[in-house]
Amino acid sequence: MVSVKNHENAMHNPVAHIHLVPDLHAITEDEDAHVINPYVAEPIRMYHTCPVSDGAAALVLAAMDTDRKFNKKPVRIAGIGQATDTHVVAERSEPTDLLAVREAASLAYKMAGVGPKDIHVAELHDAFQILEVVESEEVGFFEKGKGHLAVREGKTQVGGEIPINTSGGLKAKGHPLGATGVSQIVEIVRQLRGEAGGRQVEGAKTGLAVNFGGFGNNVIATILSAEE
Repeated sequence: MVSVKNHENAMHNPVAHIHLVPDLHAITEDEDAHVINPYVAEPIRMYHTCPVSDGAAALVLAAMDTDRKFNKKPVRIAGIGQATDTHVVAERSEPTDLLAVREAASLAYKMAGVGPKDIHVAELHDAFQILEVVESEEVGFFEKGKGHLAVREGKTQVGGEIPINTSGGLKAKGHPLGATGVSQIVEIVRQLRGEAGGRQVEGAKTGLAVNFGGFGNNVIATILSAEE
């Protein structure tokens, strides 16, 4: 369901890598699912993971107090957090915890003076669809173990409680490796400026981007705020 949601969002993103919405039944329950959605490395199937894409992204940074004559509505970097975790997953005390995501988000929230309930839109690093679910819990949007239920209930769709990966995410927008983190922030900027077209989150004023290295070995969380 994460994959289908993100592919649907990508249909409204003209620069997304993949413009295709897979049929949920066909890739999960159909007797030919093994053909349509083959294993990459069991239990991960093709539609559980993202493509590696060519692409580029750029941001223009300026001090807010030097020149207020911006051509476009400025978006403020309200908070940044960065954290690392044990490199080898098997050596972590709890392999399913993404502690660096939790800590990076906590630092960003503290710097911005906001909390999870103040976020209107988020871009979470979904190299594999399970990462979107787990990261949505670690950043505080949902209780531990409840992220998958939020997807089923439509809470992470555009128009839902907290729209996630409106760009299509890495899953369908694409994963241009070194440009991925910046491209997440570009999407948040477009949302906060009201420039996201058919995937626009109405009234979005604050957004969160989480860029994820390795298996949560190095994580950066960025909170952006629309300037009034």
